[in-house]
Amino acid sequence: MPTRKIINANDNVRKQPVFYAFFGYVKSMKQRDIYYQALLARDHRFDGKFFVGVKTTGIYCRPICPAKPKKENVELFSTHYEAERAGYRPCLRCRPESAPHSPAWIGKSAVIQRAIKVLHAQESLEFDEDKFASLFGVSARHLRRLFQEEIGKTPKQISFENRLNLARKLVIETSLPITHVAFASGFSSIRRFNDAFKERFKKTPRLIRRNKIGASEGLKVSISYRPPFDFDGLIANYKRHKIGNLEWFEKGKMNRIISMDGKIGKIAIENDPEHSCLIVHIDFPDTTVIHSIISKVRHLFDLNSDPVVVANQLETNSQIKKILLKYPGIRLPSGWDPFEISISSILGQLVSVEQGQSLLSNLIDLLGEETDYVVNGKKIKLFPSPNVLAQANLEKLKTTRIRKETLKLFSQAVAEGKISLNASQDVDEFLKTVMSIKGIGPWTANYMALKVLRHTDTFPETDLILARALDLHPKHVVQQMSPWRGYVAALFWRNYSHTLVKNKKKGDSNVTPSS
Repeated sequence: MPTRKIINANDNVRKQPVFYAFFGYVKSMKQRDIYYQALLARDHRFDGKFFVGVKTTGIYCRPICPAKPKKENVELFSTHYEAERAGYRPCLRCRPESAPHSPAWIGKSAVIQRAIKVLHAQESLEFDEDKFASLFGVSARHLRRLFQEEIGKTPKQISFENRLNLARKLVIETSLPITHVAFASGFSSIRRFNDAFKERFKKTPRLIRRNKIGASEGLKVSISYRPPFDFDGLIANYKRHKIGNLEWFEKGKMNRIISMDGKIGKIAIENDPEHSCLIVHIDFPDTTVIHSIISKVRHLFDLNSDPVVVANQLETNSQIKKILLKYPGIRLPSGWDPFEISISSILGQLVSVEQGQSLLSNLIDLLGEETDYVVNGKKIKLFPSPNVLAQANLEKLKTTRIRKETLKLFSQAVAEGKISLNASQDVDEFLKTVMSIKGIGPWTANYMALKVLRHTDTFPETDLILARALDLHPKHVVQQMSPWRGYVAALFWRNYSHTLVKNKKKGDSNVTPSS
């Protein structure tokens, strides 16, 4: 693969705030010049930030496409929705549907911002307009009108396009039979799938597969991201906070046993920095959950983040900038399953990370359902469900009586729907509800908000590492980093977890009291 020239973003991009907030057609001449230079350089940092319509072919592309159209033949768009509304069809070579998601809807109404974020994060292929609209406190009719006015498409149309985009990815990147691709994309009728596919991409699935564009054996799917990307930092975090034997790590690869819809399988995730994407190896008996798996991997590695936008804010402070230069492309740590993260957070109160890990393994050994998978000579058990944990006898769990009570109360609240772990909810309401559970205080609640809700502006300041980092970086400096204070927390954990722990007093833990 030819070497790509990387344009200098320091002068051309980071001093252009309009570059990030702009929505709609790209009009500024200076902006057009920057974008066109990014196109010529095939700069991956711009991937998903804009799309290129080529007038002579009627096709729109990603800026990393090998094609080099003449400047006079180019139209630039901030979103692929706009490119399609202008009459362009997606390129079969660079596949615009595979571009990293971009917050190009910034500047739109709060409802639109939240709705598109949820659409991109959607783990289920099923779409109910009324239920979807109720998430934002409006009617389906009102939401359709907002989308038509501001984007030119309805939520249902976008959801349907997402299904077809997944289908094309599976056709090109995997050896799945076309019928399996149809079912994995949420279609129950092969005929309807073929018709919809051809209408959108102007070719049938089999014709696209015959072209052998990037075809590979096995169920292996790529997910693009926007560099820089601190993959090693996330892997180190997940290795340190792994979920019992359900997760294991080897040669830069993360392995995970997953359970979905009553079925059990395995995934393996590795980085391909040359092509700015993660490679996900999927071994699962049901192809209909592939969309959900991809969505979860996106969350796990914070792939919808724009590291340059985050860096713009964090670099306003010289001390934080120095740390960021050590770890460019910092991402928010999360976890595979929100309930697992929550329980791990409760068990991590007032103890070291190592002690918390031991308690978590103890809990899984006591209550987990055994699988046929064996790792390091030991059969792997699944993480207990909220219902199981709520009704369990925790006498043999090696922790305090109060913490056992907290585990059961929290699990019961989740099982009964009194506590939602949905990332689209209001963070303040979540914190209030969670802290109403006896034994859960500010540290645990904020830690959950950061890792479960993936709330980018949460900073759990009572965490031991973060509290000590605040001795070096005053609180008002961190406050100035809003709305990216969560990334400051991730950066401090990355930078100080070893140096500050080495200097801790005997008897200290890695977290402060949560209640």
